[in-house]
Amino acid sequence: MPVPAKFGLIDKVRAHLELLDPVTWISVFPCLAGGVMASGAMRGTVHDYLLLFVIFLMFGPLGTGFSQSVNDCFDLELDRVNEPSRPIPSGRLSEKEGLLNSIIALLLAIGLGVFLWIHIGGIRGLVILVSILVALFVAYIYSAPPLKLKQNIFASAPAVGFSYGLAPFLSGNALFADIRPEALWLASLNFFMAVALIILNDFKSAEGDKEGGLKSLTVMIGARNTFLVSFMIIDTVFAVLAYLSFSWGFIIPAVFVLIGLVLNMVLQVQLLRDPKGGISFMKGAVEDGFGNAIGKSDVQEHNTFLRFQVANNFLFLLNNLLVAGMVGMKYIQGL
Repeated sequence: MPVPAKFGLIDKVRAHLELLDPVTWISVFPCLAGGVMASGAMRGTVHDYLLLFVIFLMFGPLGTGFSQSVNDCFDLELDRVNEPSRPIPSGRLSEKEGLLNSIIALLLAIGLGVFLWIHIGGIRGLVILVSILVALFVAYIYSAPPLKLKQNIFASAPAVGFSYGLAPFLSGNALFADIRPEALWLASLNFFMAVALIILNDFKSAEGDKEGGLKSLTVMIGARNTFLVSFMIIDTVFAVLAYLSFSWGFIIPAVFVLIGLVLNMVLQVQLLRDPKGGISFMKGAVEDGFGNAIGKSDVQEHNTFLRFQVANNFLFLLNNLLVAGMVGMKYIQGL
């Protein structure tokens, strides 16, 4: 696509921020918030809010930003096909500038991890440091040869699940308290939810993946079957969350989770019947209300996924935080 020959400082800053993909930063916050709530130990002090901001900065703009930046550096040829408007393939940033972007994000994320390790200390501090170091390493091998985990969905989806779901949830818990047994379960459910959604997200790059030899599930088994596999994982997550809520004595939250499961299944049936045009009643709301936040696509299956994503994320986020909050209340009350 044609681009201006010269760029000013503001244009360069915008391109660097776009390379870090700010839309993805918020994806780790619900898991961090869930972990913090499950700890039942955060106090409304300036100190605690600053710690929460620091860990969000570490996992969000820096950690997630690094994963997006390094992915663009190694996937330049694929992005010329799938996302030619991205900063590097569009010419707004050079490959060298993209590499510098990822290195700075990496070093700053590690620096904050070391700071939290020293400040909190003990096993809790070590959990946070190890979590961010492993997440950054996984983000690198996700895109970089020779491993390049994204080449196969059976490696790429768990990698994303760990970095976006499991690690932030446990780190949020460790920020203020020892790891709660319930938090291990909830973190695991967040891991599997992230796995299910990343499977569907591959719709948008199916054409480039096929040309590049990447084995996404969509390339291997087709759109409808990919929906089916992902929905099975999502429904299992909701069912287990409902069971756990009930077993922990949270009856009302368990009912809400079951309601969320039923609503999700209604939407899923529509998508399975029509992978390209399902949930059409949400089309206007998503494209007009959320289009700039979650993106749009020329791939119809990906657009239907985006409509489903809005509903599913709302239902899971609401129930996940509700149950995490109940866990935290239990520890606050000393039960």
